[in-house]
Amino acid sequence: MNDFSRRNLLGMAAMAPLAALLPEAATAATTGFMPGTQEYARKRIQELHLPNVPLVTHEGKEVRFYDDLVKGKIVTLNFFYAKCDGICPTVTANLERVQTLLGHQVGRKIFMYSFTLKPEEDNLEDIRHYREMFHARPGWTFLTGKPEDIEKVRKGIGFTYPEPAIDKDKTQHIGNVRYGNEPLMLWAACPGMANPKFLAESVSWMDPANTIRR
Repeated sequence: MNDFSRRNLLGMAAMAPLAALLPEAATAATTGFMPGTQEYARKRIQELHLPNVPLVTHEGKEVRFYDDLVKGKIVTLNFFYAKCDGICPTVTANLERVQTLLGHQVGRKIFMYSFTLKPEEDNLEDIRHYREMFHARPGWTFLTGKPEDIEKVRKGIGFTYPEPAIDKDKTQHIGNVRYGNEPLMLWAACPGMANPKFLAESVSWMDPANTIRR
């Protein structure tokens, strides 16, 4: 196994808080699955970290976060807001390069999602304009929703600071990208400004077919 393979596998093991936070002792009665089974674990991860809240795409389509965006898919998840003059443009530009590197996989095997942190300010026109500025192509969807639902997604996937005052300040938001294979319960994260080749490679590793070929 080459150096990159070892780093990547170790990184996925070290950065999978969605699975690590799974409470095995939760009641099976509410899930319909027996504790210790893969179905139970997947259901609990969904309940605790992948809220099925309603959202709206940049095209104005109503969707559910879990059912329509994440369930059964390999995804990337990140946050932005349209009038950000800090980390957002840099991360979004980097993700455009990632989409280029992933090529035809985006929209077929891999789905990219960016969520506004300021839904009370970013209307659909703002979001569409922001998306067009960075030449996002099909397979990369930008979304908004009610502030409380966006917050559920943000907190569910772990994009938070331990200090409440900092966490509340949207200008201090974490510029990370969460990526994962939902049915296999493989989740990891890395800085959104990481080398785009490294990020594209890491996301590709979420596809078992790609892993087998290496």
